[in-house]
Amino acid sequence: MGTALVTGGTSGIGAEFARQLAARGHDIVLVARDTGRLEAMAAELRSRGRAGGATTATATESTTKATVEILVADLADPGDTDRVAARLADPLHPIDWFINNAGFRVSSRLTTPDIAEHDRAFAVMVRAVLVLGAAAAAAMRDRGAGRIVNVASINGQLTLSNYSAIKAWVRVYSESLSNELSGSGVTATALMPGWVRTEFHQRAGATKGEKGRGGIPNFLWLEPELLVRECLRDVEKNRVISIPTIRYQLLSWLLKHLPDSTVRAVSRRISLRRSTAASN
Repeated sequence: MGTALVTGGTSGIGAEFARQLAARGHDIVLVARDTGRLEAMAAELRSRGRAGGATTATATESTTKATVEILVADLADPGDTDRVAARLADPLHPIDWFINNAGFRVSSRLTTPDIAEHDRAFAVMVRAVLVLGAAAAAAMRDRGAGRIVNVASINGQLTLSNYSAIKAWVRVYSESLSNELSGSGVTATALMPGWVRTEFHQRAGATKGEKGRGGIPNFLWLEPELLVRECLRDVEKNRVISIPTIRYQLLSWLLKHLPDSTVRAVSRRISLRRSTAASN
């Protein structure tokens, strides 16, 4: 089944990609900053049985464990990013699936004089996405096969923050990369999650059980298992944009077709509710 490399693979969407790809029979390379969390996630994956691609698995095959490699890297550091790029480009240990997932919420305002968080966000969610995507795409194109998933966001269709601007870039980058790779046997897909029940949103102070927190209705929250399962299905159908669930496909369609002024007004309202919730 080959090997999948997942950045930000110790929690949230990245961890769920690692679980589902390992269950499908892929070996996994986990990339994250925290050694302890990497080792814990690797132990979890190794403890799970996997299908290994067999339809009539023997008892031995059904208990085959995933081979898991860990790579400690902070993608805000160009040197660490280059090490991950070298792993993606390694012809002796090829990567068949690349999940370009690492990221974090940007809470700094656009008018703040301290741009340290913005600089880190650009490094992790723009520069690293570009560098790692290029390394994976070049290596996969040489072999004539491969799958790249860049985690963008529905947030990129709103105007909430620098995070919205960055995720809009990831979507357009993914579509552009898909054009460059057309006919090569390699696909690039932008996953556009909505609000997902993960540690990411818990840290942001907006979780499913908190009615109205952050201005997000409960029916918009998704489970990561569903999100990743539908994304993998979209990738196998060679879709360039993956928007899991009908509810978010409809929301994306509305955001595309509403007047820009309306989208900005909705975004202001969400931002105001978030600010109010954070101050309470």
